Amino acid sequence: MDDLRKRARELLEIRAVNVVIGYEQGTSGRKRAFFAEKPEDAEKLVFDSTCIQNLASYVTKREIRDKGKIAITATLPVMRSIIQLASEHQVDDNNLLVLGITSESRLIEFSNLAEMETFVHQYQIEIDARHREKLEKLEKMTPAERWKFWIDELTPCFKCYACRAACPMCYCQRCTVDFNQPQWIPVPSHQLGNLEWHIMRAVHLAGRCVDCDACYNACPLGIPLNLLTKKMVEDAKSHFGGYQPVLNGEHLMSTYKPDDKDNFIE
Repeated sequence: MDDLRKRARELLEIRAVNVVIGYEQGTSGRKRAFFAEKPEDAEKLVFDSTCIQNLASYVTKREIRDKGKIAITATLPVMRSIIQLASEHQVDDNNLLVLGITSESRLIEFSNLAEMETFVHQYQIEIDARHREKLEKLEKMTPAERWKFWIDELTPCFKCYACRAACPMCYCQRCTVDFNQPQWIPVPSHQLGNLEWHIMRAVHLAGRCVDCDACYNACPLGIPLNLLTKKMVEDAKSHFGGYQPVLNGEHLMSTYKPDDKDNFIE
């Protein structure tokens, strides 16, 4: 994408930013994250439909933030992630410049996060037809059948935590699963430990997940753990009228309205 490479080079030449986060050609035909720090590095930047990694997971990393102002190549899911992170006081206009990529692969540079928020809110989070079909199939199962489905799917998990590393909303310096005094989540990869880990993670993402599928794409075993978060997105839509990340610091699980439905608790 020539426009992206040209703009990245310009920003680095005038030192408007210290690093541009984007994609480069990786191994086995896959794209991977790339950090351009010199003007000539911009020539390595690429972008196409196979650039699916959520780059927003890097903007909260200390080693990246320490470099100074960041520019980031942002698809719609990445933009949503940045808005959510900003609402949680993890990023702001002072340390981040967004180089947005539209669905038509057009480069659009936002002068501030509020401008990006206005752009993003033109598009609702929608579960694609393929995954909606899977969710509907799960809904039609009996509780026993659904339990067996998740036991079978989660049993192979060996807790590599690739899903956590890939998710931009999992930015805690030390996760609950890393504590052993007290130990909240069992360390071994057994049935109970796996269930507790994935359920806990899904609940922590309720009202925060942007449906980018980064967790599923990162899983080396292809476990459909994104179905858990997609179910949360669907429930947010049916019970609370949907979800869009906003900059004002409020999100689904941090606000309460007197007319909120509570039948989902039953």
